[in-house]
Amino acid sequence: MFSKLGLLLLRALGYLPLPWLRALGAGLGALLLVVIPSRRRVVQINLRVCFPHLSDVERDVLARQTFVYFAQAWLDRSWLWHRSAARIQARVKLSGEVAALSDASPTVLFAPHFMGLDVGWTALTMSLPLHFTTIFTPQSNAVVDAWVAKGRQRFGHVRLFRREDGVKPIVAALRQNELLYLLPDMNFGPSESIFVPFYGELAATVPSLSRFAKLGRARVVPVITRMTETGYEVVVHPAWIDFPTEDAEADTATMNQRLEVFINTMPAQYFWVHKRFKTRPPGTPELY
Repeated sequence: MFSKLGLLLLRALGYLPLPWLRALGAGLGALLLVVIPSRRRVVQINLRVCFPHLSDVERDVLARQTFVYFAQAWLDRSWLWHRSAARIQARVKLSGEVAALSDASPTVLFAPHFMGLDVGWTALTMSLPLHFTTIFTPQSNAVVDAWVAKGRQRFGHVRLFRREDGVKPIVAALRQNELLYLLPDMNFGPSESIFVPFYGELAATVPSLSRFAKLGRARVVPVITRMTETGYEVVVHPAWIDFPTEDAEADTATMNQRLEVFINTMPAQYFWVHKRFKTRPPGTPELY
């Protein structure tokens, strides 16, 4: 019952002017920073590992900004998943190599975990008459799970695959030129993961970007979403011309290196609330 009431409230918030909603998100983010010390510690440890050159004060500022962006992005789903297409288009700018996505070529869209990742998906599926797929991670709350699934299927021709569906249907769709919106930059545990550097620290990383690109004979196109004062900017970057190779481990290390470049342009908007280094190499001390 609480979840249903909460989602009704969130939907109502979508009708607030964006500056009001962002101000509410800033307050909520500041509150979360205080009332969830365990997650604050995760963010602080991630930032200490990845940005050792920063002072404690600078990392504290980044941590506060991270919580604010997290809360604002969550509240922004109120209009992203419930307001009209015209309202979304007024707040989301899609730019870059967008036209190239219409080429009849299998394509994996590399969409790292920036706070606006759902905005990138919505912008593409709403704006382009193409077929898209992505891999959906179920939510623990059934009401929230249904809400997220419905939100991600609002526009266009889309299919959501569950992880238990396996690789074959995803690759089949990819070979049929259904664009795969892939988020491979998280720690999903030791199963099928390999350890490659991320900001100089070995991180368990699934080699799925290399694997799907190779199996689907597909190009890799980064799609990066940035939160702005007026909404979001979604940029489609040029396809990587040297990816994949025959070495999945080298490819995955390359992915992390290039991801770092994107993160460095807006470090507070990356998903540092995730325990990126939870799975450790044998004999390596725990970080969290």
